[in-house]
Amino acid sequence: MSVKAKAIYTFQSENKEEISIQENEELVIFDENSVDGWFQGENSRGEKGLFPASYVEVIRTRSNSNVTDCSISPAGSLGNDSSYFPPTPNTSLHLQQIYDDDDEDDWDDWDDRSTVVDGGDTRSPGANGHAYQSPLSNNPNVHYRAKPHMERQDSISSSRKGSMVGRNLNRFSSFVRSGVEAFVLGDVPMMAKIAESYTIEMGPVGPLWKESPQPFSCSVEDPTKQTKFKGIKTYISYRVTPSHTDRPVYRRYKHFDWLYNRLLHKFTVISVPHLPEKQATGRFEEDFIEKRKRRLILWMNHMTSHPVLSQYEGFEHFLMCADDKQWKLGKRRAEKDEMVGAHFMLTLQIPNEHQDLQDVEERIDTFKAFAKKMDDSVMQLTHVASELVRKHLGGFRKEFQRLGNSFQSVSQAFMLDPPHSSEPLNKAISHTGRTYENIGEMFAEQPKYDLFLMLDKLSLYQGLLANFPDIIHLQKGAFAKVKESQRMSDEGKMDQDEADGIRKRCRTVGFALQAEMSHFHQQREVDFKDMMQAYLTEQIAFYQRVVQQLERSLRMYDSL
Repeated sequence: MSVKAKAIYTFQSENKEEISIQENEELVIFDENSVDGWFQGENSRGEKGLFPASYVEVIRTRSNSNVTDCSISPAGSLGNDSSYFPPTPNTSLHLQQIYDDDDEDDWDDWDDRSTVVDGGDTRSPGANGHAYQSPLSNNPNVHYRAKPHMERQDSISSSRKGSMVGRNLNRFSSFVRSGVEAFVLGDVPMMAKIAESYTIEMGPVGPLWKESPQPFSCSVEDPTKQTKFKGIKTYISYRVTPSHTDRPVYRRYKHFDWLYNRLLHKFTVISVPHLPEKQATGRFEEDFIEKRKRRLILWMNHMTSHPVLSQYEGFEHFLMCADDKQWKLGKRRAEKDEMVGAHFMLTLQIPNEHQDLQDVEERIDTFKAFAKKMDDSVMQLTHVASELVRKHLGGFRKEFQRLGNSFQSVSQAFMLDPPHSSEPLNKAISHTGRTYENIGEMFAEQPKYDLFLMLDKLSLYQGLLANFPDIIHLQKGAFAKVKESQRMSDEGKMDQDEADGIRKRCRTVGFALQAEMSHFHQQREVDFKDMMQAYLTEQIAFYQRVVQQLERSLRMYDSL
């Protein structure tokens, strides 16, 4: 139920899902229950979006009187680390509610509800770098991804002592809403019992995630079209088989999507690869099903190769649970996981080795420049490879077919004066024409053996690279807090112990980011080696087949 409100402070929006509000401006709040200290509503200019709950006061009208009661809305509590999902019918908003509604039909097809279309990129980065659409778009064909964890600590509602390092709602936006600021400032209390633990070790070139004690792989096979409700609903089911159990489970895209959103919600400082895209039409066409399967395999390979993501309890549930009731219980347990966002940082065990923060900052700046250049080059290669696919399917095919037809025409002309026609020559020229027509078809078929696979791998890396600017921003925000706290300590405005605590927690964020950087480099070397070898192997085999076709035609002229 919407209510009226008045802004008591000015707030400047930074992202598409937020709106700016001015002091004393009249507002409309769509739902008085704030989520993580944020309201969704409309300002006086008709703009709809999010703004901080603590920046406004709700105007309450008392019954049976004309007296208006203004009360300040409660801000989100410090250290609260719940995820926020923009309220639109096409999102994974209110995940719990969606799944609760789905209890009688837990395998309902979410893939029918939300779609994505190719076109201009209207997305903006989230706290884990994951691109999400503006929640206020009226385009029914746009798929809304669940927005990554969003939390901003509120300096206005804070009751910490005066020496506290100040918070800024608009600076280091992803740093704040990810919950990492709360962790660095010590606003996330240690829990009595932490059931999970992830270790970071020192390697030859820096911090590394400790390898999983039981590495495994996982296959995604046999996409099968199935129906329910007497054919009203149609969906694709995949057979997913982890190597360490060798017991298959059957999953639909909606289950991958659920897992993906849990990972985004939990692992703030880890680059979670994007899922293959959804699409509005042609979801059951063979080419699309095959493409999605290939990309789900790559996504799963990345998940199982990551020392942290592969150990996640929710991932284990996804891979092993075959019973409907147990699926629901495990799903809800994962959704109630407390060790997410800022609290996830409490699970990290870091090395004792000292690292100079300036050296860490320089190392991260170097990686940032590398990631930017790699992102640009991957995008360029994607564009070139896509254009080459288009030529294979169109231009190359047509040109070779035209050449073949021309040879056939010459052969037909030679047959028109029988006394002087040479049948062996005519047959050889005609065979040459058919050879070039076949080569045209070979060009059209070839992308499925090499370029499509290259584009699949490049797509995975585009998603991974898109996450790093926001993850690096988290570390930059932590660096800024360390410098600010040290300055306040030097000025006598903060206890040195408190400043040291901020520096120590910043080290944890730094170790986590460096470990993620190292894993990215390790996996990149393996993936790009495999990609290039596979591409060149298929290219060589392709041109060998072309040569064999041409040699057969050439031999027909030898006996003339």
